[in-house]
Amino acid sequence: MAQMAVTSLPDVEPRSRQVAIGTFDGVHRGHQAVIEGADTVLTFDPHPLSVIHPSALPKLIMPFAVKRDVIAGLGVRELVVIPFDAEFAKLTAEEFVEGVLIERLGAERVAVGENFRFGAKAKGDPAMLAARPEFETRVVPLVEVDGETVSSTRIRALVAAGDMERARHCLGAPFMVEGTVVSGDQRGRELGFPTANIVPDDRLAYPGHGVYAAFADGVPAAVNVGVRPTFESGRGVLIETYLIDREDDLYGRTLRVAFVERLRGERRFASVEELIAQMKIDVEDAKRVCASFTDAS
Repeated sequence: MAQMAVTSLPDVEPRSRQVAIGTFDGVHRGHQAVIEGADTVLTFDPHPLSVIHPSALPKLIMPFAVKRDVIAGLGVRELVVIPFDAEFAKLTAEEFVEGVLIERLGAERVAVGENFRFGAKAKGDPAMLAARPEFETRVVPLVEVDGETVSSTRIRALVAAGDMERARHCLGAPFMVEGTVVSGDQRGRELGFPTANIVPDDRLAYPGHGVYAAFADGVPAAVNVGVRPTFESGRGVLIETYLIDREDDLYGRTLRVAFVERLRGERRFASVEELIAQMKIDVEDAKRVCASFTDAS
């Protein structure tokens, strides 16, 4: 697969482009329908709401690095990133079309979702794009999965509930978390299950408390998300990842965890022995789930 170029809007070189536009948080099945057939994806970083209406900004489904990689996996040639700030937010819809799409990007074809809005006060809409003679416009209807519209809001709710299977159906791939591995209490090592620990970013969605089967950088893993109630450590939420049959020193490294299935809820155990016995069961369950997993959603 050809490598995707990532370009900041001010650095864009002129050429004819087929452009898909959107925030694309999650790059879910609806977003993928918009991106299909485009050689260029135009997106925003940071999320526009973080500038326009910070209190309304939801937890994002994925950080930019994950979004970039998922879009690259769709075979897109170029990702053009708008550095969204207060100045850009003042651009009228007309200025966006003429200055960005036509002059800077040379758009020949433009694809958007039917609910896409743009420009100051969100006055631009798909009908406005479709009325322009300079490019062809494809307006993509909302996509349904399991009888409901796919949306970032729906996916956030499924992730928070720990429903990895239905989230995967909407995303078209497992939900992923990425973070730097930090030092924990070393308790997992003492119990015979050393874990790579990530403190979840509060600005991002992460799975509800529980134990999950997952892949960590492609390696089968058992993952606990929660506060470890058996030990009353006083620490906040951690994502503790036990890489099955692997012992790597991951401190300080970036780890990407793809969640496959929730195995059970997080609970307090009466003794350490009882916890270890359950952890052994969790690891076997995670092995089984990962071994039978295919990316077909």
